[in-house]
Amino acid sequence: MEENLWRIAINSSVFLSVSMMTFLLIDFLFKTYNQYREKYLALTTRSLDQMFLFYTPEQVFTLSLMCMVLLAFVGFLISFNLFLTVLMGVAGFFLPRIVIAILKQKRLKKFEAQLVPALDSIANSFQAGFTLLQAMDLVATEEPAPLSQEFALVLQEHKLGRSVEEALQNMADRVGSEDLQLVVNSLNIARSLGGNMAEMLQTIAATIRERNRLEGRIRALTAQGKMQGMVVGAMPFILALFLYMMQADKMQFLFTHWIGWILCTIIIILEILGAFFIKKVVTIDI
Repeated sequence: MEENLWRIAINSSVFLSVSMMTFLLIDFLFKTYNQYREKYLALTTRSLDQMFLFYTPEQVFTLSLMCMVLLAFVGFLISFNLFLTVLMGVAGFFLPRIVIAILKQKRLKKFEAQLVPALDSIANSFQAGFTLLQAMDLVATEEPAPLSQEFALVLQEHKLGRSVEEALQNMADRVGSEDLQLVVNSLNIARSLGGNMAEMLQTIAATIRERNRLEGRIRALTAQGKMQGMVVGAMPFILALFLYMMQADKMQFLFTHWIGWILCTIIIILEILGAFFIKKVVTIDI
């Protein structure tokens, strides 16, 4: 009888301990999820605002969860392997953010390509007797997006009561272009101290044009190194695919045993480090 009481007491203690640990773990995961969700929504809000994409961050977060579940399900159907399922699920969660980052970079490049002709247009407007606001209105009307969108937003902010300097600085912060920041700083200084703004903008446009020419030449010279890095980085995965197609039973060890999982993790880490160092070597800032 006494032995049964001790056994019940021990089982009750174990049950209470496991229940408490489970509760604390669930509470920790829930708080971590909420913190990451808030951070994710804040970053996504800024990215969407910068790109004039009319989606809510909640929609993007929901899309990330859907992609995670879908790709994890596809990975499980293809391989019936836990490691590959988790890997594809993680990739699916970050897929929308990666797409947004690519679209943001493409928009930035397009904006910078339109900036030099816009500077020439504003300088010509100054020489014709236009004010800065009239010149920006001309750019917002005649130039294509995304440049016209940004200048139109500057004019809209000014109509709502912001100063021109503050509206221009907001545009520079929103776009994230070094060339645009140079233009905004020069315009704000010229407006406060005076000077020939038309000549100044023509000089800046010539400087940006020359820098773009040098960057294009550098890209052409480093293209071979970048291609070599891509080929070398892709070779382990291509080789693994061919080996899996020829001897699937032996390659299953990498995905079914914990030693294989460690090897795959090491390979991925080395691939990321190799890509990072190759990018450092072939990237030249002007």
